[in-house]
Amino acid sequence: MDAEQADGAAARIAAAIGEPARARMLYCLMDNHARTGTELAVVGEVSPSTASVHLNRLKSEGLVNVLVQGKHRYYSLEGPEVARLLESLSVLAGGKRRQFAPNTPHQLRAARTCYDHIAGTLGVLLHDRLEAAGWLSASYGLTPAGVRAFEALGVDVEATRALRRRFAFACLDWSERRSHLGGALGAALLMLALRKRWVTQELDSRALCVTGLGRRELRARFGVEVR
Repeated sequence: MDAEQADGAAARIAAAIGEPARARMLYCLMDNHARTGTELAVVGEVSPSTASVHLNRLKSEGLVNVLVQGKHRYYSLEGPEVARLLESLSVLAGGKRRQFAPNTPHQLRAARTCYDHIAGTLGVLLHDRLEAAGWLSASYGLTPAGVRAFEALGVDVEATRALRRRFAFACLDWSERRSHLGGALGAALLMLALRKRWVTQELDSRALCVTGLGRRELRARFGVEVR
């Protein structure tokens, strides 16, 4: 890209951020929680159809990313570079912004099933811990350390890989708006937790209850603290 093209790109990005509704949407996403277009329409104080136009503009300029999950489209910042740019603008502009506050019932937000894997706060904590421990690769395979760890827990990794479904992927969490672990590996982790009585599932509900044993085991094996 030559200097003239770079200047033009910078001007387009600045113009995209400079519209008040789009700016409100972008700053709402600064907390690293994804939002639906409907939610961002409320934040931007525009109609859903207008929000869709704004979000398409932001996406075309590489400022937001969209993840389609079921019937929903979730928007998040494209990456840390965008967050740093917005943060710098905030320093110049001053002021404070409200943080994301989920209104999901506490019991469901704490721990629940998402299809056949663990979701809610517990699911997100486990996902983050698997990444931090170096058990998950960037492409959501298992590293050698991850294979050893899951085998030690009692998960048959080869059999899980052989299933006719995606092995593992980042599933955007409904309440936390961050990723929990989906796919065959996520299902294996839920089955392990149920089998070992780390969690129990309520009848006629997706809610999971973490047992006293589960709290101890999750702390010892994953370094996850569950309140």
